[in-house]
Amino acid sequence: MVALETYRKKRDFKTTSEPKGRKARKTGNSFVIQKHDARRLHYDFRLEMDGVLKSWAVTRGPSLVPGEKRLAVHVEDHPLEYGDFEGTIPKGEYGGGTVIIWDRGTWAPVHDPDRGYAKGHMEFELHGKKLSGRWHLVRMQGKPREKHENWLLIKGEDEAARSERDPDILEEKPKSVKTGREIAEVAGEDPGWSSKTGKIDKQAVKAKPSKKPVVADEATVPDPSSVKGAKKTRLPSFVEPALAALAPKPPTGERWIHEIKFDGYRLQVRIEAGRVKLLTRSGLDWTKKFGKQIVAAFQDLPVGTALIDGELVVETAAGASDFSALQADLSADRTDRFVFYIFDLLYLDGYNLQGLSLVERKTMLQELVSGASTLIRYSEHFEGNGALILDHACRLSLEGIVSKLRDAPYRPGRGKSWVKSKCSERQECVIAGYVPSTTSRKAIGSLVMGVYNGKKLEHVGRVGTGYSASLAEDLYRRLERIRVQESPFAERLSADAARQVRFTKPELVADVEFRSWTADGNLRHAAFRGLREDKDPTEVVREAARPAAPLKPEGHSVKLTHPDRIYWPEQGVTKEGLADYYTDVWKYVSPFVVGRPLALLRSPEGITGQSFFQKHAWKGLNPNIALVKDPKDKDGEPLISVNDLDGLIGLVQSAVLEIHPWGSTIADWEHPDMIIMDLDPGDDVPWTKVIEAAQETRQRLEQAGLKAFLKTSGGKGLHVVVPLKPKAAWPEVKAFTKAIADSMASDSPDLYVSTITKSKRKGKILIDYLRNQRGATAVAPYSTRARPGAAVSMPLAWDELNPGIGPNYFTVLNTPIRVSSYKTDPWADFRAAAAPIEKPKAPRKKST
Repeated sequence: MVALETYRKKRDFKTTSEPKGRKARKTGNSFVIQKHDARRLHYDFRLEMDGVLKSWAVTRGPSLVPGEKRLAVHVEDHPLEYGDFEGTIPKGEYGGGTVIIWDRGTWAPVHDPDRGYAKGHMEFELHGKKLSGRWHLVRMQGKPREKHENWLLIKGEDEAARSERDPDILEEKPKSVKTGREIAEVAGEDPGWSSKTGKIDKQAVKAKPSKKPVVADEATVPDPSSVKGAKKTRLPSFVEPALAALAPKPPTGERWIHEIKFDGYRLQVRIEAGRVKLLTRSGLDWTKKFGKQIVAAFQDLPVGTALIDGELVVETAAGASDFSALQADLSADRTDRFVFYIFDLLYLDGYNLQGLSLVERKTMLQELVSGASTLIRYSEHFEGNGALILDHACRLSLEGIVSKLRDAPYRPGRGKSWVKSKCSERQECVIAGYVPSTTSRKAIGSLVMGVYNGKKLEHVGRVGTGYSASLAEDLYRRLERIRVQESPFAERLSADAARQVRFTKPELVADVEFRSWTADGNLRHAAFRGLREDKDPTEVVREAARPAAPLKPEGHSVKLTHPDRIYWPEQGVTKEGLADYYTDVWKYVSPFVVGRPLALLRSPEGITGQSFFQKHAWKGLNPNIALVKDPKDKDGEPLISVNDLDGLIGLVQSAVLEIHPWGSTIADWEHPDMIIMDLDPGDDVPWTKVIEAAQETRQRLEQAGLKAFLKTSGGKGLHVVVPLKPKAAWPEVKAFTKAIADSMASDSPDLYVSTITKSKRKGKILIDYLRNQRGATAVAPYSTRARPGAAVSMPLAWDELNPGIGPNYFTVLNTPIRVSSYKTDPWADFRAAAAPIEKPKAPRKKST
């Protein structure tokens, strides 16, 4: 009882709903982190030791960056029951404020924990929903008359660590792992509020409390024996997976629920007495292929036997699953980014659950993994209008959704109870040959694809983009080993289709994304997404195409030399792929690049080679690129401009990876027709602050009678763009934008600066107004950026602005999915909204 004496002295349990608690006789290994908004926000870090929760107040919260030291003030021991506390502590009470359970799970000491605690250096591993891997708690040297014992919480260098450039886990995942709520949703609740039952009835409080303490990591394991419809049987070795039928649009009605379609490997997890197998959809054992971490995560589940259906993915920094990234990690023997999304439970602890309804199975599954590792994630579902859910998924450039009958049993094979609706065309293809690279030795330049029609292999064209430099070399080695002299296609290829082709045995299957089928049955604008090693080539047939209106795609007449030259090596975006991208988005990019002077960033060897800005003509300039004379520089060299798609593809041929137009047209050089406010954050500024800055900039511009539009920069920040009627001259526009930037910096000096001096920008956002002067440029909407990731500058609707869409979320690879799903272009009324600048200065004060 002595261990909790200090804890109890500080609290009046007649007033606070915190548990009085008692010291437990047995020691477990739970940990909990409670986000606590008291006099100031902090995170209470608690480890179960000797029957109590040893506790530290971490002022800035844990960091996943190794070596980044976070102050952890050692406070009094707390009872184990406290690990389940979430609610409000009354004002005036010790620690008055709001508490949520931010993370919880189990911990394992690396060395003797008692000795480490006494010596002041504890090394341990966490297995929580948000935090994992190795950590250190180190006691600092105390100072004379210091009231508190200060420690440091430090993340170890391991696969769970992040770099300073990665998202902050505290901002990325702010919600309670117990109830899914944020601090604001709990704040203001009356003392005595229970996150499980709502407001506690005063009579109910008098009921006899349970003698069993609630341990922080205690998971509720579902009991299948009590569920009607569960059948007691032996654990099967494998169950043929349920497959979704392709549909042009999602089904309607309340009978259906909808899940995000993941872009990875479909796997079945078989658990038996601690042994875990990962089985492909054809039953192959691929356990060793994906490393030890995923297996260990499933071994930690509180089950004896189970069959779980799900998909293993790699999520990019943008947060979306990416099959290309998964393939790249597998090729590089990298396993630290694997995440397993689970969406169905077929068998549990002696009982076959396939006869239960989907929602019953999912409820049990969610309950089972409530305390699981962060590597295992439950696939949430959505109810309501499937078409709206699909539209939202497509605008985020996701692959699509899977709609499932909520009351249906689990039916193996392809049936009607699961329906998939896609945002883009995807097709599995058999690789039947390749064309060697024109820029690299022993690498492929493009792949020759086919699909089966009965026993006949039909030619469907070539795929010339989407493979990284290393993958192009790996495919070359693999395909060289299976080269054949005779074509494997049933019909003779045309001379053009057969040119430079080296045929191979049809043994490998590729996943291909494309825009549409051409009239002669070939893939149009196709990109390689990875190998499907879990697929039998003879099963590959042409999938039913989505019904669509007759398509008149844009085309260009520019001849690309070395179309297989790779501009973005990691993403595998080639010159041909970049030309396809600009052809796909031409309708939307053209109003912002045609008929304007352009500054260009050229990278002849791709982003890993030398890059340089250019605004004048160069040797070998493509004839489709226009030259224009600056009226104020009649004796100077002409500037670059384009008039049509051929001109833009001419820039691609010349390795232009960034397009930066003037804010005025060549029809009226001296009067800009747009304003660009570039919000450029310092390295340590959270993304949420950039979002707030964009909203404030919009507000100030609208107060001046102007309509503001939004786009990502493709770099670090956001651009707020305003269409103007070209009446004001450049000096007036610059003065207007400077006034806005200066007023924001003056009103919020801790948040913003309007000077470009780097020494003044730390922790702040630069409101860069200097884009609004004669000759200055800014990256065009939809333009690519010559940076790792192949990001583009993407126009957004204001209601799309949220922490989930970062400045480099949209890329050359996923933007065509978003654009093809447009029902309304977010900048559709950009030019119609143009207005003149009426005031020489912007309003100084922020509205409240």
